[in-house]
Amino acid sequence: MELQRSSSFAVESGDTKFDDDGRKKRTGTLRSASAHIITAVIGSGVLSLAWALAQLGWIAGIVALCVFSLITLFTSSLLTNSYRSPTGTRNYNYMEAVKNNLGGIKYKICGVSQYSNLVGISIGYTITSAISMVAIKRSNCFHKNGHDAGCHTSNNPYMIIFGVIEIIISQIPNFHELAGLSFIAAVMSFSYALIGIGLSIGQIAEGKIGRTSISGTNVGVDVTSSEKAWNSLQAIGNIAFAYSYSNDTLKSSPPENLVMRKATTVGVSVTTIFYLLCGVLGYAAFGNHAPGNFLTGFGFYNPYWLVDIANICIVVHLVGAYQVFSQPVYQLVEDWCKSLWPESDFIVKEHQIVIPFVGIFNMNLFRLIWRTVFVIFTTVVAMIFPVFNSVLGLIGAAAFWPLTVYFPIEMHISKAKIPSFSLNWIWLKILNFACFIITIVAVAACIQGIITELNHYQPLKSIS
Repeated sequence: MELQRSSSFAVESGDTKFDDDGRKKRTGTLRSASAHIITAVIGSGVLSLAWALAQLGWIAGIVALCVFSLITLFTSSLLTNSYRSPTGTRNYNYMEAVKNNLGGIKYKICGVSQYSNLVGISIGYTITSAISMVAIKRSNCFHKNGHDAGCHTSNNPYMIIFGVIEIIISQIPNFHELAGLSFIAAVMSFSYALIGIGLSIGQIAEGKIGRTSISGTNVGVDVTSSEKAWNSLQAIGNIAFAYSYSNDTLKSSPPENLVMRKATTVGVSVTTIFYLLCGVLGYAAFGNHAPGNFLTGFGFYNPYWLVDIANICIVVHLVGAYQVFSQPVYQLVEDWCKSLWPESDFIVKEHQIVIPFVGIFNMNLFRLIWRTVFVIFTTVVAMIFPVFNSVLGLIGAAAFWPLTVYFPIEMHISKAKIPSFSLNWIWLKILNFACFIITIVAVAACIQGIITELNHYQPLKSIS
């Protein structure tokens, strides 16, 4: 997975190890592409869906999930058609597709959107992982001292622990190529999603259900009218974050876009089913008081060991996911510096270090310092803005329109040469504009949520 919403494919080229354009042969299949999409989508975004449905209610919440699913499926289908540029050459990542189909300033805007989103996701994963680690400690405290004990714990030490882990593993060359990484991520993401679903079903079966309604949280009872409006828009951002994903690499024969389209259909369909189960069952279990993160908000106390396992799965998943999303940022800066100072030993020289029982490890001084600084930056920002729902909503809302809607639609219009003001052109522009408005209001709501929640925090002193 090169970049958020990236798309790359390959064609078999006899028995060689290269595609017919001389690039390294792609290795993905329809099955692996579908699995990677499911793995990438079913991430930390699933944890906030019960809260999102509580803000929107049964009708608007379910409709929003289905609408975002359909929009993602449709625009992903358009994106697969942009795999080949107008000249017929392959585009190996999203930015390359935008450059060859739209060119100019739009290519640069795409890059800013993508890399900003990747940095934002890294910050969001730091927050989520720390909250899950704290939840494990609190779960055991509740089990020992009772549910009224409070067991409040600072998040900061756990964000630092997560940061230290990321600093260490960020030095692994070609981390994204490690065998089994996607498999482990798939197991972890499915595990905590299924545990959440199972715990919700158990709570519903016991009759311990919260108060729900068609419109969600009630004005004057659960929230004020302004809180209702802001929270509903923030919930839209959370749902948008949940539908962020990357496409896989394929080794199919042309037309490659048809294979990727099938993979997208399978991946988004399975994901939507999971999301509906998590959102609907979570809302049914907790009602209008559903916590922002339904596995760390402690609506579930028992069995405590199962809650612990779910949060361990979240942490393991996000430790790897952080690297998957930060690797393109690392590579961008490192390639840029190498192009500027190709003769600098500090930038380009690899120092071989022998590690007993492991082998030779290649260490680069610039890579060591730059990646360490990046992880420290994301950790400090996470400690300053430790608000789970608002941060995830902001990341999702800010990325949704440009990366999921605008560029795929504009590339499709350009590639298909759709005449201006034709019926197809008009309805695509209407969809584009409607999603833009949704993004603007959701971003505003999430920024307002961050400001409001930070009033309850002292800088760098967040407590769960």
